[in-house]
Amino acid sequence: MTDSVPTPPVPDGGVAPDGGVAPDGGVAPDGAAAPDGGAVAFEPPLNPPADLMEVRRGLFGATDSGDTSGFGGLVDPVEMPGPSPRPYGDWFDEAVDALVDALPGQGQSIEKVVVDRGELTVYVHRDNLLATLGALRDVQALRFELSLGVNGVHYPGDTGRELHAVYHLMSITNGARVLRVETTAPDGDPHLPSSVAIYPTHDWHERETYDMFGIVFDGHPALARILMPNDWVGHPQRKDYPLGGVNVQFHGASVPPVDERRRYYS
Repeated sequence: MTDSVPTPPVPDGGVAPDGGVAPDGGVAPDGAAAPDGGAVAFEPPLNPPADLMEVRRGLFGATDSGDTSGFGGLVDPVEMPGPSPRPYGDWFDEAVDALVDALPGQGQSIEKVVVDRGELTVYVHRDNLLATLGALRDVQALRFELSLGVNGVHYPGDTGRELHAVYHLMSITNGARVLRVETTAPDGDPHLPSSVAIYPTHDWHERETYDMFGIVFDGHPALARILMPNDWVGHPQRKDYPLGGVNVQFHGASVPPVDERRRYYS
């Protein structure tokens, strides 16, 4: 039988071996705040509190037959990250403060700020989108002068906000900082203001987002499809777009039946 080893006493100013805080207020190694008010480096939460949009049940979507696979019992919540608490960490607080100061109403147009997995996303109402993008580009403390693109996302369960547009921005001036701006529009009114006047390269990006998701960018210099034919019906990357079984017609051409198509061998 091995005798237990007593825990050595903790001297003033020391750190307990189990990671606890010493009686005089020493700093615990896990980064918790010290009682004497010492500064502690902040790490943003990995997963902020989530906003639940919908709950998907099952795997294959079939509800009119018996489940023999066992997958029918799956429950999959669809969540969006909730607003993150301050401090955000890194350069995020500095950037958000500069943006709030530059916007009318001291940032009342910002719906929420999310720091998730070390990335910063600013959510704004579509009516304030252009003011936000303009400030991010022009304010010296921000200077997100490069846009990496615009893309769409379709969340059918996000009632009244089903269509999302995401803008990926980079600041060359401030050391390649990367930030996202996200805004939404409802299915019944899929309109957003065009940002081509602020970021001219959005011309083709907005056309592609319109083509694939049906988001109409008001004020775009020449909004038209860019991938699909002009007479195409529907927007292929929306979640409600049919998968398969579509009789594709390209200006008079047709797709032959499956058994008449060319075979490919590996």
